[in-house]
Amino acid sequence: MKVVILAGGLGLRLSEHTDRCPKPMVPIGEHPMLWHIMQVYAAHEIEEFVIALGYKQEVIKDYFTKFTQRGSDLSIDLATGECEVHASRTPDWKVHLVDTGERTMTGGRLKRLRKWIGNETFMMTYGDGLADIDIYELLTFHRRHGKLATMTAVRPPARFGCLHLDGQSVVRFDEKPQADEGWINGGFFVLEPEVLEYISGDEVMWERVPLEKLAADGELMAYQHGGFWQPMDTLREQRKLEAMWKKGEAPWMMVKQY
Repeated sequence: MKVVILAGGLGLRLSEHTDRCPKPMVPIGEHPMLWHIMQVYAAHEIEEFVIALGYKQEVIKDYFTKFTQRGSDLSIDLATGECEVHASRTPDWKVHLVDTGERTMTGGRLKRLRKWIGNETFMMTYGDGLADIDIYELLTFHRRHGKLATMTAVRPPARFGCLHLDGQSVVRFDEKPQADEGWINGGFFVLEPEVLEYISGDEVMWERVPLEKLAADGELMAYQHGGFWQPMDTLREQRKLEAMWKKGEAPWMMVKQY
């Protein structure tokens, strides 16, 4: 099964990084966000990816074209330029890098990938969110209900932390990971190829007319994920994910890791 990852947006709210690279390439520890997202799927043995490129696509292309060299021992003949790879420690992923336009909207990017998607069920997510989601369970849910689309519904991260007081003394501060009420679109979709017919062109946002029409037609179901989910829209959120990674407390990292 293929996973589409939308990785072409401008990422304006994270401009501290995205003036140099696309948001999915902003680092979390020693790896870009995109690598972390792919690990979520690879942990569930889904290892073919279609990356929808746009803004600063050359950064993503450069990362993957040099991926094997970075994770392997090499012998380089400087006279001929030949490079021999030894003891590769890279994953057995297949990655398709597709230019979907710098200004194309999310729905338009998906529509442009029609020939890469083919006629089979596929998965899709955004290049800026992580979760400890059970992909097997998500896929089982989708197949069981038989509709065209499954969206993962998540609890939004709480905006404010919680103070614990002893009288007027602050004794502890907790950052609540998730709000207690309400559900929002968390990405991690499972889709049938027929959903592409709900997208008219480049200017269409997937989150508006296509999803609204799928819902109105009774073809959109919500898989409720009550566990960890965290977007990376701001510098504060990037630093939060970075801190979790460095402490070894990254709930999105499951079985495999390369």
